[in-house]
Amino acid sequence: MNDVFRGMRISSSGLTAERLRMDTIASNIANATTTRGENGQPYVRKIAVFQENLQQELDKTTGLYKDSFKGVSAVGIENDTSPLRKVYDPSHPDADKEGYVTMPNVNILNEMADMIASTRAYEANVNSMTAIKNMFSKALEIGK
Repeated sequence: MNDVFRGMRISSSGLTAERLRMDTIASNIANATTTRGENGQPYVRKIAVFQENLQQELDKTTGLYKDSFKGVSAVGIENDTSPLRKVYDPSHPDADKEGYVTMPNVNILNEMADMIASTRAYEANVNSMTAIKNMFSKALEIGK
């Protein structure tokens, strides 16, 4: 009975991970022009980092331990290491003595592409959960 809900747990972990990714992308878009944050520095693009969630389980037929996939988990949110942009705008309050403003390393086009990919992955996990739910429903109808 433990394996019955495995697909649901895997899809659920994917939904949670993609939600974090979408929130991170939304934060990047919202701060695309923030030249001075709480630390006095320009905003730095954030990236959600995931990893597969493996657990060792005992295989009852062989008596050996094997890796069992349990979905994905968010490891954290890291700063993008790409360089910040320099824009010439001597009238900007954060311009240096040469008239350049250090802008965040956020590219709106890349963020939108990432948002579309994240949305598609989210939809795929929802569709997977719906298919599993429908299979459970059909299995219960057979038992009537």
